[in-house]
Amino acid sequence: MKFSFFDTKKADGPELSFEGEQSPEEIMETNGTSIAEPAPQFTGTAVQDLSFHDAYQETDFSREYLDLKVRLHQKIIDKLNLSALDKIDRVQAKEEITVILAELLKEEDRPISSIERNRLADEILDEMLGFGPLEPLLADPTVSDILVNNPEEVFVERAGRLEETDVHFRDDEHLMRIIDRIVTGVGRRIDESTPLVDARLPDGSRVNAVIPPITLDGASISIRKFSKIPFDLERLVAIGSMTTDLAKVLEGIVKCRMNIIVSGGTGTGKTTMLNAMSRAIGSTERIVTIEDAAELQLQQKHVVRMETRPANIEGSGEVTQRNLVKNALRMRPDRIVVGEVRGGEAFDMLQAMNTGHDGSITTVHANTPRDAVSRLEQMIGMAGMDLPMRSIRGQIASALDVIVQIKRFADGTRRVVSVQELTGMEGEVVTLQEIFRFEQLHIDSEGKVHGEFIYTGVRPQFFDSFKANGLTIPNDFQL
Repeated sequence: MKFSFFDTKKADGPELSFEGEQSPEEIMETNGTSIAEPAPQFTGTAVQDLSFHDAYQETDFSREYLDLKVRLHQKIIDKLNLSALDKIDRVQAKEEITVILAELLKEEDRPISSIERNRLADEILDEMLGFGPLEPLLADPTVSDILVNNPEEVFVERAGRLEETDVHFRDDEHLMRIIDRIVTGVGRRIDESTPLVDARLPDGSRVNAVIPPITLDGASISIRKFSKIPFDLERLVAIGSMTTDLAKVLEGIVKCRMNIIVSGGTGTGKTTMLNAMSRAIGSTERIVTIEDAAELQLQQKHVVRMETRPANIEGSGEVTQRNLVKNALRMRPDRIVVGEVRGGEAFDMLQAMNTGHDGSITTVHANTPRDAVSRLEQMIGMAGMDLPMRSIRGQIASALDVIVQIKRFADGTRRVVSVQELTGMEGEVVTLQEIFRFEQLHIDSEGKVHGEFIYTGVRPQFFDSFKANGLTIPNDFQL
């Protein structure tokens, strides 16, 4: 059955809103990554060979063009048949928009080429069903991060390097409309009383939005895109994040049900590493994941995903990560995967690891493995438990087995820079032994970082588990 996208006469009634009405099928697929990889050459602002953007050559973000698009957008909205909006696909919608555009452009006395008209139809459709000026960037596979500082400043990260784009929003109201569409789509809200929000796009990309009065120059959005094809350890080897033998060791410690922390600074690729390592979890195991904003991409079938919930407008109904970790223990999990520990849930996570839930994995913000241990100590203190420091450190030493440290280098590349094993306590100190590290040697004339991966020669205790589970110790790790 064919539905008409437009009424034959101008619609009466209040101004229409489309916030939260788009479906995952209406959002363009993305191929962004969170660990830098060799990217195709990209020049200017062109986006080539993208679905819905075949005729997109070079975006004109001049004030005159934006004003024209806004006028046409409003006129098209006035002709919309709302009852049919959610019943037709994008291709049919675009066909009808293109027809009506031709008529409206005659009224505007604005002759444009068919390519320009096609592009304008795409952009107006993006405003109605998608995320407006962000859509070309979301569709660009070379973009891994989109950073909107204010309506006039939009940056992207490509291959680990930041660059400014020519993308602009018309004004603060336009940017706020796009933010509202993103957050309402996942049941969250943003306003002066709640000016900070974490959300996600239908494709799983992570979004953080901040609005005035917290930001001084207009609303801000940070989007971390993730690959539609999830990373595995082999792919990380291919882009130089680790060696083949180290990948085999990381795969082995997951199979042997070691408790693992992936540590690193902001933007180092901790979640991507966690996703890649999780591929080694057996398909018969029950996995429970816990996140603030769902972004993990576990490939196993038996996965239960849980996400925190903020308080409602009355200040009630909040569900924290700590609530979810406690609840996960009642769900008969074989493994618990926490996207990132930030507070008191660290205590409950360690309790779970110490009470039979081996093979759990989480991430933490820290610059070194020793810093990661210190951060855990601080977070356990945030749980409100009046425990002596020696007891806290004893829990960490007995619960955790391995810390995998990741670093983002000056040229944008991400590498595993250290793998350390927790071996127990010496006096009041948690003892670590480094198994593997990356040493930076020099930076060439093009700014590329060169170095080498080194096995330290220390035989880790977990190699006994390798033998017990029939796993082969890689050649580079045999003395």
